[in-house]
Amino acid sequence: MLPNIDYSEMPRALQHLLSREQPKEAGTFSRRQFLKVSGAAGLALGAFPHLAMGQAASNALKPTQQPSAFVHIAPNGEVTVAINRLEFGQGVQTALPMILAEELDADWSLVRSKHGSNDPAYIDPQFGIHITGGSNSVKNSFTQYRELGARARAMLLSAAAARWNVDVSTLRTQSGSVIGPGGRKLSYGQLAEAAMNVPVPEKVTLKNPKDFRIIGKPTTRLDAKAKSSGKQSFGIDVHLPGQLTAVVARPPVFGARLASVDDSAARAVKGVKAVFRIPVDRGGEGVAVIADGYWPAKQARDALKLEWNTAAVEKVDSEKQLAQYRALVAQPGPRKFDADMAPLSNAPKQIDAEYIFPYLAHAAMEPLNCTVKLGDGRAEIWTGSQCPGLDGAAVARVLGLKPEQVEVHVQMAGGGFGRRFASSSDFVVEACEIAKAARSAGLNVPVRTLWSREDDMHGGYYRPMHLHHARIGFDERGKVLAWDHVLVGQSITAGSVFEQFQVKNGIDGTATEGMRDPYDVPMRLTVHHPKLNVPVLWWRSVGSTHTAFVMETLIDEIARSTKQDPVAYRMQLFGDKNARHRAALQLAVDKSGYGKRKLAAGRAWGVAVHESFSTVVAYVVEASVQDGRPVLHHVTGGIHCNLAVNPRTIEAQAQGAAIMGMSMCLPGSAITLKDGVVEQSNFGDFTVARITDVPTFAIHIVPSAEPPTGMGEPGLPPLAPAFANAIASLTGKPLRQLPFNLT
Repeated sequence: MLPNIDYSEMPRALQHLLSREQPKEAGTFSRRQFLKVSGAAGLALGAFPHLAMGQAASNALKPTQQPSAFVHIAPNGEVTVAINRLEFGQGVQTALPMILAEELDADWSLVRSKHGSNDPAYIDPQFGIHITGGSNSVKNSFTQYRELGARARAMLLSAAAARWNVDVSTLRTQSGSVIGPGGRKLSYGQLAEAAMNVPVPEKVTLKNPKDFRIIGKPTTRLDAKAKSSGKQSFGIDVHLPGQLTAVVARPPVFGARLASVDDSAARAVKGVKAVFRIPVDRGGEGVAVIADGYWPAKQARDALKLEWNTAAVEKVDSEKQLAQYRALVAQPGPRKFDADMAPLSNAPKQIDAEYIFPYLAHAAMEPLNCTVKLGDGRAEIWTGSQCPGLDGAAVARVLGLKPEQVEVHVQMAGGGFGRRFASSSDFVVEACEIAKAARSAGLNVPVRTLWSREDDMHGGYYRPMHLHHARIGFDERGKVLAWDHVLVGQSITAGSVFEQFQVKNGIDGTATEGMRDPYDVPMRLTVHHPKLNVPVLWWRSVGSTHTAFVMETLIDEIARSTKQDPVAYRMQLFGDKNARHRAALQLAVDKSGYGKRKLAAGRAWGVAVHESFSTVVAYVVEASVQDGRPVLHHVTGGIHCNLAVNPRTIEAQAQGAAIMGMSMCLPGSAITLKDGVVEQSNFGDFTVARITDVPTFAIHIVPSAEPPTGMGEPGLPPLAPAFANAIASLTGKPLRQLPFNLT
């Protein structure tokens, strides 16, 4: 039986099937155990984040630079590293501890990990806010975590020097111990308490990368065993004493309000504690049902008789929306690039292409959830948050508290892909509205709000629908003379806290990222951002989900039209300014056998390369068409992410991102609306790749000692265009729509 799950919430048939207990795995490190240990003697950093604040005042170090918030060394030598990010599959719970442990010179077998919180110490040191996104976790915290480890190591050395009454220069560290003259040895656990009283050094010397023994080595993830055995707890598994569960009946059209409510049947369901109206996202209204478990809450919600007033809200229809977007293509608008288009009309060769990309749901395996506990003048929440500072501030606003009166316990999340970082904090705000109403009704207990899969699919904040229209003129050698491009799609950041940073001259930079570069072509790029009643948000790799597809399939089409090898054509376009693109593509080509190995009958090569989040990924794929269906057989990847902290995680991230990119290509991978209502509800009608769809992979990394760049998202964008280019090579027909349409 899985730990931390209340089986009374489940239907009785499932309770019976899951009635056999499994013993707790030895060696697991729960939050309660961590807090218990942190009260004992040791270098306690994470249990006492306020120490970082105090030390910062004394020696001018920022909280983000203080080991006290990030490292706990127990008397038995175990080192627990707090991560300033959300772990939701990308591997930062291992990569960040690897970085710190390298400079700490820790014994990796004794290293553990835990999440941080909304404490100021855990902000992104570059952005100054709490954030997990933009593939910036390792990139922005690489130097930070190295310095944290080096400072903690220096404190341990100072403590050992004082104990032995020797000069610190005579000491060295090795795998979790300080070695002194004559072979004397003290473990970090023996020194931790004394080291806590040593001043934190402001400046430290970092290792030469050639001396790394942890960074750069393929390392099994710290959470691998728990996740593969089903024993990992996620936000959805939070259970507090007396906790109740809430579900919400939300409006079928975004922002709609209730006309009437008949909750008599719902209140009659056994286990139901309360039913009441609540405000929901985008000015809408819903009905919350609170019960002693998810199953009775869901049964009661199903029994509600609700009538909705949708007269005051726009009812988006996907077919009409496409017509609206096509009309906008011909309209003037703000321009990102504005090259001369005069050569277009007389160009020897021309392409006129329209591309259509649908709304996409994030569809994480763990649906949204948030547990709220209210106290006198304070609040605690438990959730998988990509931005605990922003969410904590939202909680404070809803509950009438100060931000420092809110504690966010960041939980392991089962995916998210951007959905857990909306500037509206919609699902967190909703959970707080429910907890506040519950308390007013006399229910002074923690309340966990759970979303079903269908709630999650209908709940909005999708990757926006986009329309691209390109008119390209080029000569017989493939030289682009003019490229007139129009992009139509909702702005992700307009109206959010990020608008002032992202929207320039009326253009949302997240929509156009990936356009033109690295190809130095004369482009005029016009952008339209219509406003519609559909909430949108970043989706893994953001703008590159569509811009990479457009750019890489059009580049391929030009190469085919001028009878050039698509790899050679790209290499020519790279020129001398794109060494990382060249290296990534060449690595993928060399490892795949492209141009040298004969493919099986009916198969073709497909190539694409794209930079996103400062990382370049190139794919060479093998694909075929079987019974009218595109099939992806093999993917060879070349990745240039600079220094590879954990090559094993990078390989996993590339595979996961590529599979997600492949999902965009499969029939049924679209969110559509009819009269304002989302038509998809679960994986039965919103396609994601199944194991039978997954190709074989060979992922290769370009060697580099430069500081690491992002890796969580860059593996996604080039997969779909590489797949499409292979199919176009077979059929002679370019694919200009996702999901693929071969008819």
